[in-house]
Amino acid sequence: MKIIVFSDSHRELDGMRRVIDREKPDYVFHLGDHDSDAEQISREYQSLPVSMVRGNCDGWSETPKTLCFTLGGKRFFLCHGHTYGVKSGYLRAIYAAREQDAEILLFGHTHEAYYECAELGGDRQLHILNPGSCGYGWQPSYGKIRLEAGVIQEIGYYKI
Repeated sequence: MKIIVFSDSHRELDGMRRVIDREKPDYVFHLGDHDSDAEQISREYQSLPVSMVRGNCDGWSETPKTLCFTLGGKRFFLCHGHTYGVKSGYLRAIYAAREQDAEILLFGHTHEAYYECAELGGDRQLHILNPGSCGYGWQPSYGKIRLEAGVIQEIGYYKI
């Protein structure tokens, strides 16, 4: 299963379209700013499942602030990151993800791509991925996660 992760598109859909056409994902996550972009992608690629959370630029959207679910054998926690203060550090978002027993934390908001695998003791790990901004800034980027039989084969961020 291939999952593509976008954030902070800010009404720039061309990069998302190029990535989807090239990568041919099984699933897309959009982490906010602007959730209407994710809705547009969902209309254009009707057979492609799209999950989204709202960001600080999404106004009165009824899109949820967070999502937590299991997909491909891994537990995901999705948020935009602004409500967890990720521009000042990731600790609050990490705590929120761990409260949900998440194995993969996905957030945006900073417009800076980031990946780390945090060791939590024992055999517990938390993969932390910020795909950066897919539509704003000098180096647009996206995230990619490949899962096979519940095992992470690839996770990281890439330039559009």
